[in-house]
Amino acid sequence: MINLTHLLLFLLLNLISFTASATNTTTAYDLLTSYGLPSGLLPRGVKDFAFDASTGSFEVRLDRACNAALVTESAVHYDPDVSGTIAYGRIGGLSGISAKDLFLWFPVRGIRVDVPSSGLIYFDVGVVRKQFPVSLFETPPECEPPSVEDKLGIEAVQSF
Repeated sequence: MINLTHLLLFLLLNLISFTASATNTTTAYDLLTSYGLPSGLLPRGVKDFAFDASTGSFEVRLDRACNAALVTESAVHYDPDVSGTIAYGRIGGLSGISAKDLFLWFPVRGIRVDVPSSGLIYFDVGVVRKQFPVSLFETPPECEPPSVEDKLGIEAVQSF
């Protein structure tokens, strides 16, 4: 009986330890800042995220697809699932984010913060790099459901 009691106590302590470590997990926003990236690259309302420190790959889940306005005629679209590989100051192999310039949507393949003192961040959208002030991404933006027109433009880009 003593061995069974010790075993149950051991299992209970392990369960408590596991629960405590799970609740101390950093947020997706903390992960971004620890890699020298602004937390506002992701919108408010991240539902869940996973991170593999050995490879740098991450996955973020949102409740729904949404858009965040940046500046006049520029916006960022987030799919419900966003993934990529993070390294200090950059994200590569990105999927699930598109950037709008004027009336066109472009899939964002990577993000890079320039020398921190320059205050610039670059979105790699294939042939060109879209440049923004880092200050636009200091805090996670509010995210609104995409309009019908935006949905059509985003779906057209995703079909390529």
